[in-house]
Amino acid sequence: MWEMLLLPLLGLLIGTVAALTGIGGGVFIVPILTLLYSFSPANAAGTSHTTIVFTALAATLIYSRQRRISYRTGLLLAVVTAPGGFLGVYLTTVLPAKLLGVFFGFFVIIFVALPMSIDPHSLRLKRFFTSRDDKCALKPNELFFSSSRKMLFGAVLSFLSGIASGLLGIGGGVLLVPILTLVADMPIHFAAATSLFTITFTSTSEAVQHYFAKQINFEYALLLALGTVLGAQIGASVSKKTSSNNLRRIFSLVVVIVGIQMILKYI
Repeated sequence: MWEMLLLPLLGLLIGTVAALTGIGGGVFIVPILTLLYSFSPANAAGTSHTTIVFTALAATLIYSRQRRISYRTGLLLAVVTAPGGFLGVYLTTVLPAKLLGVFFGFFVIIFVALPMSIDPHSLRLKRFFTSRDDKCALKPNELFFSSSRKMLFGAVLSFLSGIASGLLGIGGGVLLVPILTLVADMPIHFAAATSLFTITFTSTSEAVQHYFAKQINFEYALLLALGTVLGAQIGASVSKKTSSNNLRRIFSLVVVIVGIQMILKYI
């Protein structure tokens, strides 16, 4: 009985971190369900994606009121990320997940966590994607579309993040937030909000796939969602009071935890 009562509390913590950093939260939900509740990986992923739909929706509604979502950018990323997710699910039957999981763990620590912990304006990557048009003051929702170079590279990386999400069962926000921050030069508060808006679509599509495969435990998903929805409100509120530098550091710390978890899981 206590195990069931623990789910909303765990969901509260996960929802807070998810809304604060822009990740879906699946990297925490799946291990909890498999280790503590003896779920199979497929059922854990299906239940996780179902929970994330509620989490992302709750966070999106709050960030919408704060006007921090770039809807055009989010929709574009959703369009290119979703096919990548379908391809990633297919590749699980072809490629060795163990090798890819370890590689991804090291990749996000070195190439995501470390750059995100540094002021993006000091990175050469930012200079590469900055065009002359960027010298004028652009609104955050216009930054991704300020140059064709940003749009093309961002779309390619988003497609790859979709593959990683479907292949390894992780939330796309781990890569979507850095794409928006480092490539599009979007402030991290807007990047996290836009990432969650995008995840609303990708998680819904993946949850539908798991539903038809009968891989969702709705009782557990709803109990987790009770906590994550409340946690999303807390996370969005904390984000509003957190500086960009501190939010980048929090995101980097979460990504390091995710990377270590992936390495230990597949090593």
